[in-house]
Order: sequence, then C-alpha cells, then structure tokens
Amino acid sequence: MMNAPSGLAALEARIARLEAERVIRQVVTTYFRLCDTLGPQTDWTAMEALFTREATWEGRGRYRKAFGRHEGRSAIMAMLRSYADPAHFVLNAHYLTGEIITVHEGPGAGASARWMMLQVSTYRDGRSDLRSAAIDVEMAQENGQWRIACFVTENIFSRDVGPWNDEAPISVPDPSMEKSA
Repeated sequence: MMNAPSGLAALEARIARLEAERVIRQVVTTYFRLCDTLGPQTDWTAMEALFTREATWEGRGRYRKAFGRHEGRSAIMAMLRSYADPAHFVLNAHYLTGEIITVHEGPGAGASARWMMLQVSTYRDGRSDLRSAAIDVEMAQENGQWRIACFVTENIFSRDVGPWNDEAPISVPDPSMEKSA
C-alpha cells in the first residue's frame, strides 16, 4: 500500500505531466494556426515565441529539397516570413491526428511529440494540393515556457487537386421532399 507522501508525489508528477502535454499540444496547435494564416498580418511575435533560440526546423524525404534545414529562431522566422509577404497561400489548412506526446523525466528534460498531418492548400498562382506529412517535434523549456526545440516534417504523399473552395451549392435537406406521415 502506498503511503500518503509518495502517493501525493506521484499524483503531483502525473498532473505536471498532463499539464505539460496540454501546453505542448497548445504550442503546436498555435504554430499550425499561425501557418494557416501566413501573410502581412501574421503575429510574428507570437510565432517567434513558439521556438527556442537555438531551435532547428527541417524537411526530410521529399521535403529536404523543398524546405531544407534552418538553424536558430531567426533563420526559422526568415523562412516562414518568405511565405507571408506577398502571401504564398490563398487557402491553407493543417489537420493534425495520431498524436503521441512523451514528457521525459528529470530536471531539464524535454518532451517528444509526433503527429500525422494533412494539409490542404491553394496557392497565389491558383494551384491546389493535398499533402500528408509525419511531424516530429522535440520540445524544451526555455525561460519557463515550453517551446519547439526541433521541428521535423517528412512528406508521406502529395497530390495536386482542383480548387478547394468552389461556388457549388451546399447540400442540405429539402423540407418539401419530406414524406408526410
């Protein structure tokens, strides 16, 4: 049977781990929300605050050639700003699933996280595509805040598609077609 202090310590550790997972999820969700709206109005202060000073951002697989590797917060911001002015995307939406977050034990320990991502985009030139990528993120605490220390995106598939947002009517039930009792 557990004695009260060790039981309480275990509960406190569990709560701290769950809280870290929640904050990490929020950091990554905020990153993708900002990426969905890259443009002249992007909140660059908020974007910059998501990364550690020495963070890395890299593409792997097909994404290595497209995105390369960027070392340091300022290099990452420069890469992201290149998509913003003029705005590269007319429509950009990231959907995350398959989340796994592991908070490491010990002082100064970080966390590892993984998501599967689906991205739908329409570009300034009118092209549209659908992409999927594996997202691997290493998190660290810097100045008491969870931040992205290493962001890796690896393409799973890419497919050109027609425009996402056309003027087709939205299908809803037609009340005049309902059967009478």
